[in-house]
Amino acid sequence: MTRDIAVVAFGQTDTLRTTEEMSEVEMLMPVLHDVLERTGLKTADIGFTCSGSSDYLAGRAFSFTLALDGVGAWPPISESHVEMDGAWALYEAWTKLLTGDADTALVYSYGKSSPGPVRDVLTRQLDPYYLAPLWPDSVALAALQAQALIDAGDTDEPALAGIAARSRATDNPHAQLRGPVPHGDYLVRPLRTGDCPPIGDGAAAVVLAAGERARALCERPAWIRGIDHRIEPHALGVRDLTDSPSTRLAAEKAGAFERPVDTAELHAPFTSQEVVLRKALKLGDDVRVNPSGGALAANPIMAAGLIRIGEAATRIHRGESDRALAHATSGPCLQQNLVAVLEGDPR
Repeated sequence: MTRDIAVVAFGQTDTLRTTEEMSEVEMLMPVLHDVLERTGLKTADIGFTCSGSSDYLAGRAFSFTLALDGVGAWPPISESHVEMDGAWALYEAWTKLLTGDADTALVYSYGKSSPGPVRDVLTRQLDPYYLAPLWPDSVALAALQAQALIDAGDTDEPALAGIAARSRATDNPHAQLRGPVPHGDYLVRPLRTGDCPPIGDGAAAVVLAAGERARALCERPAWIRGIDHRIEPHALGVRDLTDSPSTRLAAEKAGAFERPVDTAELHAPFTSQEVVLRKALKLGDDVRVNPSGGALAANPIMAAGLIRIGEAATRIHRGESDRALAHATSGPCLQQNLVAVLEGDPR
């Protein structure tokens, strides 16, 4: 079944270094209320609800069931969850609306990275037999990717510093790092602290709607013209870390190369990964990349990808973009990649 489906509302919390005095439900409630108020919908009006989060980050199994208290699970609702960034929850919700089983969907995600050692936690994404026992953390693996790019002549350390400075020169009020930020010492060569994302807690929510319902809920809906996700081989040793074939294929299937985009929100937690994504997505210098600051300004794990889609959609809502690309990633060195193409109605 073919239906036009759009992002009609987006909300996010400020990303904070720690929210130790706040539960996941308390963190989520403001953004859930925000997106419902923007559309005038009530909880009972939502046809499908889908969330993205990680039990590893929360430190307990089935932690997402507690977050359902923020939505209100009684009377019973149609609901699902993905153990992924909320961008993949949005993909599931988009699929659900395509079937015609629902006209509206609420998508939310959240992550509290502050309570534990994130670099150690993320090693659990590696293959359990050969790589995970060595405990190469996320920064060390990103540094391998950055060095491969430098060795290939695709970038250098001053260029990476320029990406960091441009990203944090954002006026995004929700960003954790804004303005001049020292590039700092080496964390793992060739990456300095400024090349790496801040550790922070945050949440985000999106409302999707189909067809005329979307036009009734939003003055200028951000229509999802295409969305696709692909994955690289699990073994890092068989990958070319200077390239991202899965991003390129997802973009092709989403229709990103059919016409130019004016804005791109890229989920690139490390400066070097923006270099990889720009090349894979064939983005020219005329494309505004990460006006929100991207993950270098705020990186709430499990929500940062959904925020990229929300930020791209918001620019279309405000008339600041006509055709935007949003990208989300998960796993080491851009392991899994999702690309969405959003458009506003012609003006």
